[in-house]
This record gives sequence, structure tokens and C-alpha cells, in this order.
Amino acid sequence: MSAISEDDVDPDNEIARLEDRIEQLAAELEKCRKYSLAARAMLIFGGVLLLALVLGVIRFDGLAMAASIAAILGGIVLWGSNSSTAKEATAQLAEAEAERNALIDRIELREVTPFSTGRHFDRT
Repeated sequence: MSAISEDDVDPDNEIARLEDRIEQLAAELEKCRKYSLAARAMLIFGGVLLLALVLGVIRFDGLAMAASIAAILGGIVLWGSNSSTAKEATAQLAEAEAERNALIDRIELREVTPFSTGRHFDRT
């Protein structure tokens, strides 16, 4: 296996690959936001149901009690798991963006100036 130096890598292809990765990570972060919202909804639902059972607003039922506790625990687990996934994706996104920016800075870009003939056209 031969080692590839930074000079051997085609910056255009590498930038395109990184931009695809950035889009994937952004989609993953959006999915994490949706899961976070679902976890909060589960926590709220379980908490409201448990509170209603304890206060007697809803007639006490073992199944309702189990459902409220399951919703609370499921919300906590989903929120915690999703939170760590979102943190990892955020770190990977920042790394990919930094790498892409470094590659863009390495490319020798030249400034494009408008071509001027010295003639100006009056559009009136």
C-alpha cells in the first residue's frame, strides 16, 4: 500500500467529497432534532399522565401507570442517546468544514475582474 501525500490528493474531488459528507451530517443533525422533539413529547406525556393518575384526575389503573412510567423512561433514554449522537455529529461536521476550508485555502484562486473596453453604453 502506498502512502498518499497531501499534494497527491485532487483538492476539487476532496472538496466535493467533504461537501457530500457535510450534507449527510447536516441531515443527521436534523434527524436528531426530530428525535429530541419526540423524546420531549414522550417525557411530557408520561409526566402528565402520571400526575393525572396521582391527583385522581384519571381513575387509577395499573396499565396507565405502567404506560406513564414507560413513556418517561423511554423519553429519558431516547433523549440521552440522541444527545450523544448529536454531539458526535456536530463535532464531525465542524471537523469536515474545517478540512474543507483548509483545502479551499490551499487552492490558488485568482481574482476575476470585469473586462472593460473603455466604452460605456447609455441605456436611456
